[in-house]
Amino acid sequence: MKKEKEEKIIKYLRSLILRTLAVIVLFLILAIITKSNKTYKDIIIKNIYEENISFTKIKNLYTKYLGGIEPLDKVIDNEMPVFKEELEYSNISIYHDGAKLQVANNYLVPIQQEGLVIYIGEKENYGNVVIIEGIDGIDIWYGNMETVSVKLYDYVEKNTYLGTTYGNYLYLAYQKDGVFQNYQEYLE
Repeated sequence: MKKEKEEKIIKYLRSLILRTLAVIVLFLILAIITKSNKTYKDIIIKNIYEENISFTKIKNLYTKYLGGIEPLDKVIDNEMPVFKEELEYSNISIYHDGAKLQVANNYLVPIQQEGLVIYIGEKENYGNVVIIEGIDGIDIWYGNMETVSVKLYDYVEKNTYLGTTYGNYLYLAYQKDGVFQNYQEYLE
Protein backbone atom coordinates (compact mmCIF):
# COMPACT_ATOMS: atom_id res chain seq x y z
CA MET A 1 0.00 0.00 0.00
CA LYS A 2 2.77 2.41 0.94
CA LYS A 3 4.74 1.44 -2.16
CA GLU A 4 1.70 2.14 -4.39
CA LYS A 5 1.35 5.59 -2.85
CA GLU A 6 5.01 6.36 -3.43
CA GLU A 7 4.73 5.21 -7.06
CA LYS A 8 1.69 7.45 -7.57
CA ILE A 9 3.55 10.43 -6.13
CA ILE A 10 6.60 9.76 -8.32
CA LYS A 11 4.39 9.38 -11.41
CA TYR A 12 2.57 12.63 -10.60
CA LEU A 13 5.86 14.51 -10.03
CA ARG A 14 7.27 13.27 -13.35
CA SER A 15 4.09 14.36 -15.12
CA LEU A 16 4.22 17.76 -13.42
CA ILE A 17 7.88 18.27 -14.35
CA LEU A 18 7.23 17.29 -17.98
CA ARG A 19 4.27 19.65 -18.24
CA THR A 20 6.27 22.47 -16.66
CA LEU A 21 9.15 21.88 -19.07
CA ALA A 22 6.74 21.84 -22.02
CA VAL A 23 5.32 25.22 -20.98
CA ILE A 24 8.82 26.66 -20.52
CA VAL A 25 9.95 25.38 -23.94
CA LEU A 26 6.81 26.82 -25.58
CA PHE A 27 7.44 30.17 -23.87
CA LEU A 28 11.10 30.21 -24.99
CA ILE A 29 10.14 29.35 -28.60
CA LEU A 30 7.63 32.23 -28.64
CA ALA A 31 10.24 34.57 -27.13
CA ILE A 32 12.82 33.61 -29.76
CA ILE A 33 10.30 34.00 -32.59
CA THR A 34 9.19 37.44 -31.40
CA LYS A 35 12.79 38.57 -31.02
CA SER A 36 13.94 37.36 -34.45
CA ASN A 37 10.95 38.02 -36.74
CA LYS A 38 8.94 41.26 -36.79
CA THR A 39 5.95 39.69 -38.58
CA TYR A 40 5.50 36.99 -35.93
CA LYS A 41 6.10 39.56 -33.21
CA ASP A 42 3.26 41.72 -34.58
CA ILE A 43 0.94 38.69 -34.77
CA ILE A 44 1.71 37.67 -31.18
CA ILE A 45 1.36 41.22 -29.86
CA LYS A 46 -1.95 41.68 -31.68
CA ASN A 47 -3.41 38.41 -30.40
CA ILE A 48 -2.15 38.66 -26.83
CA TYR A 49 -1.98 42.36 -25.98
CA GLU A 50 -4.46 44.11 -28.26
CA GLU A 51 -7.29 41.58 -28.22
CA ASN A 52 -9.03 40.26 -25.14
CA ILE A 53 -7.22 37.08 -24.26
CA SER A 54 -9.52 34.21 -23.39
CA PHE A 55 -8.23 32.38 -20.35
CA THR A 56 -10.91 29.73 -20.82
CA LYS A 57 -9.44 28.86 -24.24
CA ILE A 58 -5.94 28.70 -22.76
CA LYS A 59 -7.14 26.46 -19.94
CA ASN A 60 -8.93 24.17 -22.40
CA LEU A 61 -5.81 23.90 -24.58
CA TYR A 62 -3.66 23.21 -21.53
CA THR A 63 -6.07 20.53 -20.34
CA LYS A 64 -6.33 18.95 -23.79
CA TYR A 65 -2.59 18.75 -24.48
CA LEU A 66 -0.97 18.78 -21.04
CA GLY A 67 -3.66 17.44 -18.69
CA GLY A 68 -5.54 19.13 -15.87
CA ILE A 69 -4.11 20.81 -12.85
CA GLU A 70 -4.69 17.81 -10.59
CA PRO A 71 -3.94 19.21 -7.13
CA LEU A 72 -6.17 22.23 -7.70
CA ASP A 73 -8.99 20.09 -9.08
CA LYS A 74 -9.06 18.21 -5.78
CA VAL A 75 -8.71 21.26 -3.52
CA ILE A 76 -11.35 23.48 -5.13
CA ASP A 77 -14.88 22.47 -4.18
CA ASN A 78 -17.13 23.58 -7.03
CA GLU A 79 -20.25 23.14 -4.89
CA MET A 80 -19.16 25.49 -2.09
CA PRO A 81 -21.19 28.72 -2.25
CA VAL A 82 -19.26 31.97 -2.40
CA PHE A 83 -21.95 33.85 -0.49
CA LYS A 84 -24.11 32.43 2.27
CA GLU A 85 -27.59 33.48 1.37
CA GLU A 86 -29.45 33.47 4.68
CA LEU A 87 -29.85 36.29 7.17
CA GLU A 88 -27.93 35.41 10.35
CA TYR A 89 -27.92 37.40 13.57
CA SER A 90 -27.16 36.74 17.22
CA ASN A 91 -29.53 39.20 18.87
CA ILE A 92 -32.54 41.27 17.88
CA SER A 93 -34.15 44.27 19.54
CA ILE A 94 -36.73 46.94 18.72
CA TYR A 95 -35.21 49.96 17.01
CA HIS A 96 -37.36 53.00 16.08
CA ASP A 97 -39.77 51.68 13.43
CA GLY A 98 -38.11 48.29 12.93
CA ALA A 99 -35.46 46.01 14.34
CA LYS A 100 -31.79 46.21 15.25
CA LEU A 101 -29.96 42.96 14.49
CA GLN A 102 -26.60 42.18 15.98
CA VAL A 103 -24.54 40.60 13.20
CA ALA A 104 -20.89 39.86 12.49
CA ASN A 105 -18.62 42.86 11.97
CA ASN A 106 -18.89 44.11 8.35
CA TYR A 107 -21.62 41.54 7.75
CA LEU A 108 -22.41 40.54 4.16
CA VAL A 109 -26.11 41.34 3.91
CA PRO A 110 -28.42 39.06 1.87
CA ILE A 111 -31.51 40.51 0.18
CA GLN A 112 -34.66 39.18 1.85
CA GLN A 113 -37.14 39.66 -0.98
CA GLU A 114 -36.81 40.20 -4.72
CA GLY A 115 -37.85 43.59 -5.91
CA LEU A 116 -36.76 47.02 -7.09
CA VAL A 117 -34.20 49.28 -5.38
CA ILE A 118 -36.12 52.53 -4.83
CA TYR A 119 -33.81 54.43 -2.47
CA ILE A 120 -30.12 54.58 -1.57
CA GLY A 121 -29.00 57.29 0.82
CA GLU A 122 -29.02 58.63 4.36
CA LYS A 123 -32.04 58.33 6.67
CA GLU A 124 -32.19 59.77 10.16
CA ASN A 125 -31.45 57.13 12.84
CA TYR A 126 -30.64 54.49 10.19
CA GLY A 127 -27.46 55.81 8.57
CA ASN A 128 -26.86 54.76 4.98
CA VAL A 129 -30.04 52.99 3.85
CA VAL A 130 -31.12 50.87 0.91
CA ILE A 131 -34.86 50.48 0.40
CA ILE A 132 -36.11 47.65 -1.77
CA GLU A 133 -39.73 47.57 -2.86
CA GLY A 134 -40.59 43.89 -2.74
CA ILE A 135 -42.83 42.13 -5.20
CA ASP A 136 -45.30 41.62 -2.35
CA GLY A 137 -45.64 45.41 -1.87
CA ILE A 138 -43.50 45.54 1.28
CA ASP A 139 -40.66 48.07 1.32
CA ILE A 140 -37.68 46.66 3.21
CA TRP A 141 -35.26 49.18 4.71
CA TYR A 142 -31.68 47.96 5.20
CA GLY A 143 -29.92 50.45 7.46
CA ASN A 144 -26.36 50.99 8.71
CA MET A 145 -24.90 49.94 5.36
CA GLU A 146 -21.22 50.72 4.75
CA THR A 147 -20.95 49.43 1.17
CA VAL A 148 -23.70 48.77 -1.33
CA SER A 149 -23.44 46.54 -4.40
CA VAL A 150 -26.67 47.68 -6.07
CA LYS A 151 -27.74 50.81 -7.91
CA LEU A 152 -30.96 52.79 -7.83
CA TYR A 153 -33.74 51.07 -9.84
CA ASP A 154 -31.87 47.75 -10.04
CA TYR A 155 -34.10 44.70 -9.98
CA VAL A 156 -32.62 42.39 -7.33
CA GLU A 157 -33.16 38.73 -6.55
CA LYS A 158 -33.87 37.19 -3.16
CA ASN A 159 -30.82 35.87 -1.26
CA THR A 160 -28.29 37.80 -3.33
CA TYR A 161 -25.59 40.11 -1.99
CA LEU A 162 -26.69 43.64 -1.04
CA GLY A 163 -23.58 45.03 0.66
CA THR A 164 -21.84 45.17 4.03
CA THR A 165 -22.81 46.68 7.34
CA TYR A 166 -20.92 49.39 9.12
CA GLY A 167 -19.79 47.63 12.28
CA ASN A 168 -21.88 44.83 13.71
CA TYR A 169 -25.46 46.08 13.48
CA LEU A 170 -28.05 45.88 10.71
CA TYR A 171 -31.24 47.90 10.97
CA LEU A 172 -34.31 46.48 9.25
CA ALA A 173 -37.70 48.10 8.85
CA TYR A 174 -40.73 46.95 6.90
CA GLN A 175 -43.19 49.40 5.40
CA LYS A 176 -46.42 48.93 3.45
CA ASP A 177 -48.34 51.86 1.96
CA GLY A 178 -46.33 54.28 4.11
CA VAL A 179 -47.09 52.43 7.37
CA PHE A 180 -44.35 50.59 9.24
CA GLN A 181 -45.14 46.95 9.89
CA ASN A 182 -44.30 44.64 12.80
CA TYR A 183 -40.81 43.28 12.02
CA GLN A 184 -41.55 39.99 13.83
CA GLU A 185 -43.83 38.88 11.00
CA TYR A 186 -40.95 39.13 8.53
CA LEU A 187 -38.05 37.81 10.59
CA GLU A 188 -39.53 34.53 11.78
